[in-house]
Amino acid sequence: MAKFVVVDLETTGHSPKKGDKIIEIGMVTIVDGVITDQYKSFVHPEQPIPSFISQLTGIQDSDVQGAPLFDEIVEDVVSRLDGAYFVAHHVEFDLGFLDYAIREVTGNKLSMPVIDTVELARILMPQAPGYKLGQLAEFFNVSHKDPHRALADAYVTGEILLKLLHKAKGLPYETLSHLLQLEAKLKSDVSELLQGIVNEKAFSLDHTEMDLFRGIAVRKQDEFDEVSHTSQESFAPFLENTFKQGGYLHKHMDKYEDRKGQREMATTIYDAFQSQTHAMIEAETGTGKSLGYLIPALYEAMETGERVVVSTHTTQLQSQLVEKELPFLQKALPFSFSSALLKGKQHYLSLKKFEHELFSPTSDNYDVALTKAMILVWLTETTTGDRDEIQLPSSGQIFWRKVSAEAEGYADPKSLWYRMSFYQQAKKRAQKADIIITNHSLLCTDIIRQNGLIASYKKIIVDEAHHLESSAAKHFGLRLDYVTIQYLVNEMGGNQNGDWMHNVLSAYPELSMRLDIRKWDKYMQRIREEADELFRFIFSYVVKKHNAEITLNDVGRFQYRYQKDQEDVTTWNTIEEMTHRVSFYMRDAIQFLHQCKQYITMAETSNEATRWTEDITMYMERLETIINGLQELLIEDQENLVKWIELEAYGAKNAVFLYSEPIEVASMLSEHFFDKNESVILTSATLTMKDSFSFMLKRLGLPDEETIQYKIPSPFLYDEQVQLLIPNDFPSVKYGEQEAFIHATCEAIYSLADVTEGRMLVLFTSYDMLKKTYYVMKDFMDQEEFMLIAQGISSGSRTRLKKNFQAFDKAILFGTSSFWEGVDIPGEDLTSLVIVRLPFQPPDHPVYEAKSQSIKESGKNAFMELSLPNAVLRFKQGFGRLIRSSSDRGIVFVCDDRIMKAKYGKYFLDSIPELPVHFDSTTKLIKQAKDWL
Repeated sequence: MAKFVVVDLETTGHSPKKGDKIIEIGMVTIVDGVITDQYKSFVHPEQPIPSFISQLTGIQDSDVQGAPLFDEIVEDVVSRLDGAYFVAHHVEFDLGFLDYAIREVTGNKLSMPVIDTVELARILMPQAPGYKLGQLAEFFNVSHKDPHRALADAYVTGEILLKLLHKAKGLPYETLSHLLQLEAKLKSDVSELLQGIVNEKAFSLDHTEMDLFRGIAVRKQDEFDEVSHTSQESFAPFLENTFKQGGYLHKHMDKYEDRKGQREMATTIYDAFQSQTHAMIEAETGTGKSLGYLIPALYEAMETGERVVVSTHTTQLQSQLVEKELPFLQKALPFSFSSALLKGKQHYLSLKKFEHELFSPTSDNYDVALTKAMILVWLTETTTGDRDEIQLPSSGQIFWRKVSAEAEGYADPKSLWYRMSFYQQAKKRAQKADIIITNHSLLCTDIIRQNGLIASYKKIIVDEAHHLESSAAKHFGLRLDYVTIQYLVNEMGGNQNGDWMHNVLSAYPELSMRLDIRKWDKYMQRIREEADELFRFIFSYVVKKHNAEITLNDVGRFQYRYQKDQEDVTTWNTIEEMTHRVSFYMRDAIQFLHQCKQYITMAETSNEATRWTEDITMYMERLETIINGLQELLIEDQENLVKWIELEAYGAKNAVFLYSEPIEVASMLSEHFFDKNESVILTSATLTMKDSFSFMLKRLGLPDEETIQYKIPSPFLYDEQVQLLIPNDFPSVKYGEQEAFIHATCEAIYSLADVTEGRMLVLFTSYDMLKKTYYVMKDFMDQEEFMLIAQGISSGSRTRLKKNFQAFDKAILFGTSSFWEGVDIPGEDLTSLVIVRLPFQPPDHPVYEAKSQSIKESGKNAFMELSLPNAVLRFKQGFGRLIRSSSDRGIVFVCDDRIMKAKYGKYFLDSIPELPVHFDSTTKLIKQAKDWL
């Protein structure tokens, strides 16, 4: 009968060695699956409780006044732990802290099996949205009324533990057996628990839900039923019956609103489909564009029997369409349809590669063991094999590269692996679907390769279309860095990590006698050394260039655009020579691999031999890709291509990234995309400047006169919901007064935040200015008054920073780059938006510089043709962060007075909805905000 004691501590800090003390302890005892006892006590820390701890926990100095010292309760605490598993959420902290306190008093060390509920939840609930205690409580529907209090946290942790153990008991025998093999590498001592469950189950695999594949339990994939296309009402009555009060949507949607913009969008798209014309539609915030384009797309697919593709830029929108919008429409519309989600190969797990890694004789570290354990459980749940379903730890992303479908190489349609391939199943579903949801990345790859990655289509809707140009440029270009080469070499083998090639030769003793492994190790070592030397040389070359030639991008990397015909000839001769040396050893490695493949192919035709030859083919192709990339990036001269180098400002001396992009993609998109499809619908909330689509039409290669152009205004009442404030007394950055400008910005942010009680998003155009502003704010701001969260400084992804911002009552969020769009913070969580500078791209940005030069050579004005339209569209994206619903209300504060003083300022103001604009002193503007709010 297992006994668990769940422990949670509240402390004065994180380090008992530095004098931090326990201020509260909570303990919950669980015996035989039942909570049998609870214990809590304040503990006098013999020191003041820091204010931020009191703010977090609610525990004040007065609460612990008169509470026992820890040495007065230590015997009671230790006796409760006797014979039990020590359980905690992040067990290392609570166990370490408590053990330190007990040893201080008794001299004895805690010794017992431990369970970390964070780790256990990661493994057993790999699809949970997060692993903080509050997130898991919400996921399991466990009430958590008093977070950051010891007993409440311990009780919730106990409830979660019971649910996790229940989940473990429901896992297949095979999965549990594999977990047992990995258990020794984990933090939690669950060997006996798992063995007990295994002994009870024996071989009781539920074959109704699982397939047993080479010793791995995998959930059976759903059968994909094609939908028969039936005749339906004509479009006009269908549209009316869909959108009217009491219509198809209203019957299945609470608080339904008949949106005029949705009708207009649906009608415009249908007309474009019927006339086989391309269209560009700007649908401003609040239009409801997802339903506005899905409804005509589905109608067209069902009416004609031809699939329609929808491509988005962000996975967030992709997920929304697949998980929310399409299931809703499946219920609401008067016909059934089939849909499929299709992503690139790197998104899908390869069972073949995972099986190889699972049974590989290599010694796993903790990160790999944890990732393998998570995937094993996930395989009993997933029907797609899509990595976006599973919350892999950041270190698990490296392992994923080894086991994704992209690592498979050629897939033989006759093989068993092909039948079990998640990627191939996704492609089959797409080939049978009426509507396919994909992303710009895969779309552009498909356009470039012209090899049918996406099932054939004639009509496509491109949402978030303002990203299409940059996505296409990225995919028509190249990227290569030292880490990619190093990773590949380490994966293949050599002196530092000889597992793979040594295993190949060990499997074929005759081959190992023919091919000297020392020669292979030499090739790998020379590739490492030559690549390291090459990238270090490039690093030092860029650093030595005059500062005026080097720019800093918005995430803090140095950038340098190079043009070989204008560079130092001697230096580039050296770079070419070094590049040839790297390529030479790579070709030696390819020849070695070719000999291995030839021998194995002739020696046998077993599944094991096929696996080895496929791996060899994959590595040969990857080496060839790097050779070709180095050739194109560092040796060849190509017109219409901009090349640049990026350095990690404070990274290793070989932290070099090489890039190339076409200067323009319009002609390529026109030839390979628009000309090949009947109807391409481009839509976004930001496609126009001063109500004109001309900029986007030119950039994407669409003819003005042959493209339907339609703008749908937002239904929001901006003149009632927003006030635009612009100060007229800020120092000018133009005249070298950046420090004064930053101080003025900080004062305005602080004053406005005081009015809005935080709830503020501050958008920057450069990471450098964000960082400087952040540290100035930290210096003069009361640390306890506002929670300051900054991209690149505060830890976490964009999504994590946004969630942290929403979790605190009085928070200020600093963002640049990606924060200008795709960040939705509706309601009272966001009341003020500060735009620090108008979002002009730096004139010396490599791609902008090349495009600008090309425009000038054609006799046109680069500022009006490129810089201004880009800045206006970016400004519109940033402006759109504030108002996300008809009930939102707030302030937009633009620190840059060029919007009022410069001749081009009207382009910004004329491109956003009409609203009250106030241009005055900062003091008066803050008063205006206070009076209005």
